[in-house]
Amino acid sequence: MITYEFTRLDADQMTLRADGFHRLMSSRRSVRAFSPEPVPQSLIETAIRTAATAPSGAHRQPWTFVVVGDADIKSRIRLAAEREERENYEGGRLPQHWRDALDPLGTTSSKPYLEVVPWIVVLFEQRYTITPSGDTLKNFYVKESVGIAAGLFVAALHNMGLATLTHTPSPMGFLTRLLERPENERPFALFPIGFPAPGCEVPALTRKELGQVMVQFSADAGSDVAPA
Repeated sequence: MITYEFTRLDADQMTLRADGFHRLMSSRRSVRAFSPEPVPQSLIETAIRTAATAPSGAHRQPWTFVVVGDADIKSRIRLAAEREERENYEGGRLPQHWRDALDPLGTTSSKPYLEVVPWIVVLFEQRYTITPSGDTLKNFYVKESVGIAAGLFVAALHNMGLATLTHTPSPMGFLTRLLERPENERPFALFPIGFPAPGCEVPALTRKELGQVMVQFSADAGSDVAPA
């Protein structure tokens, strides 16, 4: 164990930082129209380093971020993703209620942005760890851990002025084969990363208010105390 070097901020500093970060993240949107403008690989690496600070079960850090900038591989990812998505959208693999929920987003099986973006990062979850000696170690709370890392990754990209989309073409087994990942890894999410295209449009959506996502529990009043 080591001593945690924690910097205590005063109340005003905490409020300024909290409000500033909230305003920043409130402007984040998932983007499906990207510019081909190059993005330095160092920025992608920094975002991954940030994501890798996420807490994880037993500190197993059960994630692998595969970075793809090669045009041929991006094209192959697009073709394979669209093949799966056509089965979802047009082949009836998605139930009607799911397709109805997606209608406001205007999504289709066409994913041209996968070839346009300068980078694709595919996040894999490690179901178990393979040690250098070839032994296996059980990983704990894998999906929870990788989900937190994914959230930090999205926040880091937005903080540095880049756009992304959490894309999960289902099923995603083709990514394991295409990117030659070992048997202990499974695709979790695919992130196209770059700058929004000029004139990029996003769905006109609203986020739930605080009172819809937070419940303040009170021992006297039960859990029916909503924030003011």
